[in-house]
Amino acid sequence: MSVDDPAEVVPVAEEHVLVTKRVVETGRVRVSLKTEEVTEAVRETLHGRRVEIEHVPIDREVDRVPGTREEDGVLIVPVVEEVLVVEKRLVLKEEIRIRTLDTTEVVDVPVTRRVQAATVLRSGADDQPPTASPATLSPEPPLKE
Repeated sequence: MSVDDPAEVVPVAEEHVLVTKRVVETGRVRVSLKTEEVTEAVRETLHGRRVEIEHVPIDREVDRVPGTREEDGVLIVPVVEEVLVVEKRLVLKEEIRIRTLDTTEVVDVPVTRRVQAATVLRSGADDQPPTASPATLSPEPPLKE
């Protein structure tokens, strides 16, 4: 640049970038499921209650109907009958004694559940042969019917 030349022209250049994208298939996957039924024994503790009934003959006269009562864990239900004589008398015919007994029982019950296993086949886009990779799914929880 000279001092006598007041204006010198400097060219300015600019670049533009154009970005495009396209979908390219790089491979495929095929998943197949196989379901099997497995029988297993399930162990569980069952609690139950059994009732014993005992008829105890009394045949004693009473002047009023006795109430139901409990003695030593046994429920006693009085049964009365009016007996015709010259007069009416209350006779205690019997008592019904009801005792409850708790039980515990361990049982083994066979149950059937389903388990699935998955096989994944992958094939590449560059004409490579398919490769198999078995993948086993967790069998828990069992499938409901």
